[in-house]
Amino acid sequence: MSKTQPTSDFLSNITRRESQELQRLVDYTNVDLLPDIWPLAAKQFGNIVALRNPHAKPEVVITYAQLAEKIQQFAAGLQALGVQAGDRVCLIADNSPRWFIADQGIMTTGAIDAVRSAQAEKEELLFIVTNSGSTVLIVEDLKILEKLRDRLHDLPIKLVVSLADEAPPDDETLQVLNFSQLIEIGINHTFVPVKPSPDTLATLIYTSGTTGKPKGVMLSHNNLMHQVKALGAVIQPQPGDIVLSILPTWHSYERSGEYFLLSQGCTQIYTNLRSVKRDLQQFKPNYMIAVPRLWESIYEGVQKQFREQAASKQRLVKFLLETSEKYIKARRIAEGLSLDHLDSSAFQRLTAKMTASALYPIHALGERLVYAKVRQATGGQMKYVISGGGALPRHIDNFFEITGVELLQGYGLTETSPVANARRPWRNFRGSSGQPIPGTEVKIIDSETRQPLPAGQRGLVLLRGFHIMQGYYQNPEATAKVIDADGWFDSGDLGWVTPQNDLVLTGRAKDTIVLTNGENIEPQPIEDACLRSPFVDQIMLVGQDQRSLGALIVPNIEALEKWAASQNLNSNVQDDNVTSSSSQKIDLESKMIQDLFRQELNREVKNRPGYRPDDRIGPFRLVLEPFSIENGLMTQTLKIRRHIVTEHYHDIINGMFA
Repeated sequence: MSKTQPTSDFLSNITRRESQELQRLVDYTNVDLLPDIWPLAAKQFGNIVALRNPHAKPEVVITYAQLAEKIQQFAAGLQALGVQAGDRVCLIADNSPRWFIADQGIMTTGAIDAVRSAQAEKEELLFIVTNSGSTVLIVEDLKILEKLRDRLHDLPIKLVVSLADEAPPDDETLQVLNFSQLIEIGINHTFVPVKPSPDTLATLIYTSGTTGKPKGVMLSHNNLMHQVKALGAVIQPQPGDIVLSILPTWHSYERSGEYFLLSQGCTQIYTNLRSVKRDLQQFKPNYMIAVPRLWESIYEGVQKQFREQAASKQRLVKFLLETSEKYIKARRIAEGLSLDHLDSSAFQRLTAKMTASALYPIHALGERLVYAKVRQATGGQMKYVISGGGALPRHIDNFFEITGVELLQGYGLTETSPVANARRPWRNFRGSSGQPIPGTEVKIIDSETRQPLPAGQRGLVLLRGFHIMQGYYQNPEATAKVIDADGWFDSGDLGWVTPQNDLVLTGRAKDTIVLTNGENIEPQPIEDACLRSPFVDQIMLVGQDQRSLGALIVPNIEALEKWAASQNLNSNVQDDNVTSSSSQKIDLESKMIQDLFRQELNREVKNRPGYRPDDRIGPFRLVLEPFSIENGLMTQTLKIRRHIVTEHYHDIINGMFA
């Protein structure tokens, strides 16, 4: 038994209710390898549409029977061209049915795919190709090949496949084929079945590391199959259910969701940010997986429509929403599902039930006049929307509950394949990330003593189970830092558990900042770039679960005074805490000062190698007390204690993003 698989049962800790729900699904208990799903799905679902891209020209529609056939043809083509089990194949492409065919075709040969978006920066892509040791490169189109071509000849790449049907360039010295050419080779080549061990590495997903360089998360077939087998304890889709797909298909969150939903015969329809509102109306999906930012945008769109109504109607909607919020909060207490009333007495629950009953007629009026129309914005047929990749704001959670859209929040990391916890339809405990999924253990420990903490106490979240990664590729030191000898994975998140084992997250102990669009931002390199400015003495990025990065900045007062003098900037406002040898007084909130820091931040961040739009710093605040050992905001080795600073400036940070 490996250290990352401490339990004897693949779906240990399963409840009776979850066991009953799993019995409603297609059973893959005896399937060990992910590619083995698709021939079985072809027999089970045949002519049901598996993948549909209405935005391709022409539109792409692939049934389950066709999908299994294309996957095997793709695999046979790779085999004919020399790809063997254990080879690494770099797959650089974005959402499309061909991505899925390539992904599963690679795994069918027993090879390992290293995946990333085609939109990623050149140096990052070259690092992944190099670090993974890939000998085959599969790209979305020839533009990606052109982007990387000048450095590929220094790497052991022997074959390039474009998922587009463009004609390969005549002057290319590498062997280059397009998708159709590879499929044609596969049709004329007999596929040789490969049966690797379930513990065999299946994919490398590169994620940010503490140094800013990506780390290759090693996920095995066992890791991925755990998700396929366990997620049915959360939702139970039926063959033909419609799934609208918008997240990056290479990301672990979307990817495991797709594997599970397609294993049950769902029809996946690809959408994008430009088309999602229209596609919700046209295709009326039953399921959708997304990050909090999408649910926020839907909420904001509805709020905008409310604001455009006549004043009298706005007052009515406001009254209905406020009353319904009181109703759902009372209902939660009555049902024992209120995060704010974990220890409510029988009398309190009875009182809450009476309150909910009294408020229900007004809530029902809101349903008739407003909420049913809101649900139409999601197509009107949504069974469940799944949220993950960041914390869900409370007001968004409340709004979807009020309007009758069942939103299930989950939790996990790329390193956990990714789902570790999820709220269940029968226990949709708002404000939490739900209970562990089957086969997962959660432990809260004191971050200093490493000792376990009881329910209700906040500490560091550790996870263990069959879904924990094998480690970081070719990086045993980084692996040892996050997985201990007993198989516990250090998530880097802070949280606590309820007496019923619902996980409530409160922040991050690690430095990585996760935005609401799911992007992981490593703050240190960006902070280092900003410190190049003569006006920035200290800086700490914030923005966990926000739309953009923010910053707390300790300004260099001396440099700022010299600049102010050069600008003949005079002001009668200065913070009493600022001591200065100069008679010059500076208003840190003045437009000129704020514009100066905005220009400094924008310039230094954009000039940083590997700049991405998500690196841009949005709101910032100038704080006058330096981070120091004396005030507890720095360690003895002069590192900023991020979680302490976050708590110290809690109100300022919240106001920054309000």
